[in-house]
Amino acid sequence: MERIVNAIVIEKLTKTYASGWLGRPPFVALSGLSLTVERGEIFGFLGPNGAGKTTTLKIILGLVRATSGTAMLLGKPAGDVETRRKVGFLPESPYFYDYLTAEEFLGFYGQLAGLARTEIAPRISALLELVGLVDARSRQLRKFSKGMLQRIGLAQALIHDPELVILDEPMTGLDPVGRKQVRDLILSLRDRGKTVFFSTHILPDVEMICDRVGVVMKGRLLASGRVEDLLRQGHTQSVEIVCQDFNAEDSATVRSYATRILQQGRQCLVVLPNADLVDRLVTEIRQRGGRLLSVTPHKASLEDLFFPSPRHTTSDVPTEVLSGRQN
Repeated sequence: MERIVNAIVIEKLTKTYASGWLGRPPFVALSGLSLTVERGEIFGFLGPNGAGKTTTLKIILGLVRATSGTAMLLGKPAGDVETRRKVGFLPESPYFYDYLTAEEFLGFYGQLAGLARTEIAPRISALLELVGLVDARSRQLRKFSKGMLQRIGLAQALIHDPELVILDEPMTGLDPVGRKQVRDLILSLRDRGKTVFFSTHILPDVEMICDRVGVVMKGRLLASGRVEDLLRQGHTQSVEIVCQDFNAEDSATVRSYATRILQQGRQCLVVLPNADLVDRLVTEIRQRGGRLLSVTPHKASLEDLFFPSPRHTTSDVPTEVLSGRQN
């Protein structure tokens, strides 16, 4: 039997919705979207709200029919009944039966997945251990925090031991602790040989854990590839230099190449557009009797490349940077 290389293959996917109003053009949610997710990888599908992420997930799960194009999961067309047995899914806003305990909730979904009664109990124990909810197994879901609900939702998606796990915005609304817990869970799934495809608009999480990403905007794929390769395309890396007893504003040379200068008392912060200028500035600081306090490079992020924000002013720079109290 030939091994399936790709977990998801999407080709020229288009989805158009009727506007519902006379005279208004139809709404195009997806426009010729194509991407591939390889087996055993974590693939981040990212873009702002309304970019078409959830529509794509619904189509590949067979919940919505595409206007045109194709979507294949594990070598079979999207919506194939046999394929669904191998896919776990956590929607963005799942509904939970509040008065069920964690154990009862997973038992219910185990039965829906067609597991034998003898399989369900050990499977529940293993999953509660995996998501860190062993102590809450007899607690009703209405008493769970947002982070705990996300983790029990992940356990539900894994109850039938799927090959492919699809998550829609799994970290939305979580505090930093909850986000870390979910990130660790996703990494553990890859370690167990699972393929994880998740949508999100939280870019730092994507940069931390994904093997590859796809960036979507207004229903179109802007880029796809390994995170480090996409970041390398940006060719940008600013550098913040903090020094003492040196006034950069008094130097016409520094003003000509620095992108930002902020003077506060004896200390000065200078932002350079790239690392090539660091030696030049450090030399001038020393020649003028100043003292170098810190050099902090800032690599380009996916947000810088695909979702640029307005340029910051010097008033946006926190005073901790100037005082040297950087975390």
